[in-house]
Amino acid sequence: MRAIMLHESGDPDVLTLTEVDDPSAGPGEVVVDIAASAVNRADLLQRQGHYPPPPGASDILGLECSGTIAELGEGVTGWQVGDQVCALLTSGGYAEKVAVPVGQLLPVPGEVELVAAAALPEVACTVWSNLVMTARLAEGETLLVHGGAGGIGTHAIQVGKALGATVAVTVGSDERAERCRRLGADLAINYREQDFVEVVKAEYGGADVILDNMGARYLERNVDTLTDGGRLVVIGMQGGRKAELDLGKMLRKRASVTATALRSRSLEQKAAIVEDVRERLWPLVEQGVVQPVIGEAFPLARASDAHRALEEGGVFGKVLLTVR
Repeated sequence: MRAIMLHESGDPDVLTLTEVDDPSAGPGEVVVDIAASAVNRADLLQRQGHYPPPPGASDILGLECSGTIAELGEGVTGWQVGDQVCALLTSGGYAEKVAVPVGQLLPVPGEVELVAAAALPEVACTVWSNLVMTARLAEGETLLVHGGAGGIGTHAIQVGKALGATVAVTVGSDERAERCRRLGADLAINYREQDFVEVVKAEYGGADVILDNMGARYLERNVDTLTDGGRLVVIGMQGGRKAELDLGKMLRKRASVTATALRSRSLEQKAAIVEDVRERLWPLVEQGVVQPVIGEAFPLARASDAHRALEEGGVFGKVLLTVR
């Protein structure tokens, strides 16, 4: 089969198609004929040499896919060859086939097309596990999402609104702000022109939950924005790894800061997240309340162009790689 195997770190041009052996389904796994995958920030970091895959994971890039089950491994029940699925992966999505632990499979929901379903697993599991399972976002609370125009952000807007929260986002332009409002955001802040701390506190008195992809650069300002009992969940380090945390301010607010990563979790932990997503989030997708948001799609052979598109920051929503 053909795959994007990462042989060396570097700029997007290091991504080239390579012939590799087809995977086989081990116990508790299925092989999926991939229809599409998607590009995530973690892929860019891995390509640059900053985010190595977990031990035992393939060097083939790609953290999610959609496709059709082609082979069942020993002990797999509840699935059949020919089922249309999407899947959360540890690696291997930039390929024509991938072996997937059965606990990381999801059915293609509702009327979502097979290719479009590739835009869902990573954002759905990331957003749901952090906003609901970790931060316990509740109806009537205020959610602030940094990077509202990206794959995570566009999904978080829809999930937040579906849960009955007021949703504010930060974005890099007025045009992206308007698109986030059309998607459901109550407040969209152009961070190049406004201080999100001042705006969120003036509008809502602060944020009960903050979903942050910036890390160090925003840590102090995020804590300033939190309400009493507020929860900050950090899922990225685009703004650096290290910053000071004012514990006195945290104590006075009875606030919490949690840093989480999805890829490094155990198979059992991922399976638990996928099960909760299927039970509680998938019905919202099937009803059309939460939908995949796709900005651009590239064929697998143009993975380098897909990486450039995400790096340049002009895409609204997800970047897909189509395989079949």
